[in-house]
Amino acid sequence: MMLERAEPLCLLGAGKMGSALLNGWLGWGFDPGAVTVVDPGLDAARRTEFTDRGITVVSSMEEAGTREFRAVLLAVKPQMMGNVLPSTGVIAGPETLVVSVAAGIRLDMLGAAFPRSAVVRAMPNTPAQVGMGMTVAIGNERVTSDFHALAGALLEAVGKVAWIEDESLMDAVTAVSGSGPAYVFLLAECLAEAGRKAGLPADLAETLANQTVAGAGVLLDGGAIPAATLRQNVTSPNGTTAAALSVLMADDGLQPLMDRAVEAARLRSIELG
Repeated sequence: MMLERAEPLCLLGAGKMGSALLNGWLGWGFDPGAVTVVDPGLDAARRTEFTDRGITVVSSMEEAGTREFRAVLLAVKPQMMGNVLPSTGVIAGPETLVVSVAAGIRLDMLGAAFPRSAVVRAMPNTPAQVGMGMTVAIGNERVTSDFHALAGALLEAVGKVAWIEDESLMDAVTAVSGSGPAYVFLLAECLAEAGRKAGLPADLAETLANQTVAGAGVLLDGGAIPAATLRQNVTSPNGTTAAALSVLMADDGLQPLMDRAVEAARLRSIELG
């Protein structure tokens, strides 16, 4: 079961993640005239950006009408889901796939709002904006193999997808890959600041840090060489990298700090749910 390029699709929430997914679908060749975007917060410029591409934009579910869509993508903030879900069930029927990318919102809550539909809970991350996202997904009991394939096609439009069967893992997924880009960006910031303190001009330190992080990410992409091996390949015995790693890999170094950070994010994901 693939989404035909002209079947009706509804996107609730056109923020960074919703827009990234939409751009991925349009890049795949999906008909913009079949897309309805529901977002009361769009300013005039963003609204025009969508309508100029042939996309229907409305401010409420009432404006969206009562027709059943082939797929519905929920991309609103988790804190807004309680207000959004009661009005959305009318647009999703037995042949509708509902995909939620709201952090912490569990399948049982989504299933109660869409009792007739197949529901997938997904956690993408912001590199989806450049087609390099990592999404983890899980479906409810209504997700047949056909719906599974359909959800995979929609999510793979912006990067890689992994499926899990234990929903309790989703909080850890959120803490690692969902929030993970922010940790990498902070690493680039800290590396640039350390370079500045070592005597580099601020703009040069920022360029060196950003390009180093970006290039290292490309080396990691595809997973052909494990991160540990790539690290070892850079590290000459008793060299400069080894000296730095002796600090970062100390008992009080990066690993315990990252452990605490991921656990804090995981617990917050549970709270949001």
